[in-house]
Amino acid sequence: MRHDVQGARVSDLESVLVVGTGLIGTSVALALREQGVTVHLADRDAGAVRLARELGAGIEWTGEQSVDVAVIAVPPHMVADQLARLQKAGAARFYTDVASVKVLPLRQAADLGCDLTRYIAGHPLAGRERSGPAAARADLFLGRPWALCPTEETSPDAVEALRGLIKLCGGEAVQVDAAEHDRAVALVSHAPHVAASAVAARLAEAPATALGLAGQGVRDVTRIAAGDPGLWTGILSGNALPVADVLEAVAADLAAAAASLRASADPEAMDRVTELLRRGVAGTGRIPGKHGGPARTYATVQVIIGDRPGELARLFQVAEETGVNIEDVRLEHAPGLPLGAADLFVQPEAVAVLSEALRAHGWHLP
Repeated sequence: MRHDVQGARVSDLESVLVVGTGLIGTSVALALREQGVTVHLADRDAGAVRLARELGAGIEWTGEQSVDVAVIAVPPHMVADQLARLQKAGAARFYTDVASVKVLPLRQAADLGCDLTRYIAGHPLAGRERSGPAAARADLFLGRPWALCPTEETSPDAVEALRGLIKLCGGEAVQVDAAEHDRAVALVSHAPHVAASAVAARLAEAPATALGLAGQGVRDVTRIAAGDPGLWTGILSGNALPVADVLEAVAADLAAAAASLRASADPEAMDRVTELLRRGVAGTGRIPGKHGGPARTYATVQVIIGDRPGELARLFQVAEETGVNIEDVRLEHAPGLPLGAADLFVQPEAVAVLSEALRAHGWHLP
């Protein structure tokens, strides 16, 4: 390792220790390995380390090597204890974590007397419904925001070290205050997970008739509810008050909507429901688009596809030949039939060109 340079530029990051070989930790390791960084792996679960190693994420840490950066990929309430142990062992020059809350580990680290000049709290805004090293992907962070939350004590070198690591992983660094971060993720991540779980919980004992009528809408709303409950309980408890504030506001809107629907014979009551729906449209429109840019309204081209290998590849081949960029795609399977519908999201001006090309290649557009 090169220790003769004070600033930790990207080229200086040669070795990293990842503590915690779950989805995020192993994905960090895989991304860094693709960039030629030497990665050491540690986890109290020997099986998780072994699997991450077999996936090519790095080599097992013996406790003797010193690295440039230690990435602590453990639940929020365990970050500070792990940081204290690693600093006592002199494991790295700089330390960071990937927990989805920031105030709690920073406060606990200060209470334990950790060296906060060499620690910078971080959080990649990326994930999957699946967990564990087997779900890890080297491209998980590509183009995704990665929060870094320096304090007054954080050294500039620590900030540069984390910026270098984020760049190697393909993420986009976003510097933000820890408390502001926690309020933000309560709104855009943590509370939505609870809300999705509340909707999904209604389905647990739903009659078969209702489930047989389930379409893409309910799948979209409940998708994130499939996350690991144990993991999410730890996240929510670490950011409890900001999440509670958001949930109370959402609950108030829902209660008002329910009251208005019970009084649906009154036109003014339904006006209140309409206003909530309009606010929902406005909020959806404020979600950033691709690469964090302004939200764009795409047009949809729907194509009937067979449930056979290679169908999507053939579909994308037509788009490529036509010069149309598919911005997003959504699949919906037809219950009981070996076919489904693919919704292709494209620029509005590309609809006619793509539709004509697809029909010319024998695709059915409803």
